[in-house]
Amino acid sequence: MGLWAALWRSDSRLGGKRRHIIYEDLKPALFRTRRECREFIKVKYGYIAERPDLQEEPHGWMMPVPVKVKIELAPQEGR
Repeated sequence: MGLWAALWRSDSRLGGKRRHIIYEDLKPALFRTRRECREFIKVKYGYIAERPDLQEEPHGWMMPVPVKVKIELAPQEGR
């Protein structure tokens, strides 16, 4: 099953290039459709598009983007 997640992106001289999946309530925010993911990004992080001060140094924030994710379950040794 293909799911979608929002990918956080920032790039600054201080923090370097950073990418990670956005979490909500201590778990990854996953969506069944790209459209649902885009709406989540717009509602939660849309302010970044209107804030040049956050896009410039020292923050270097960029709007999150929807990415397709693949979930794999694998048993762990020793558990």
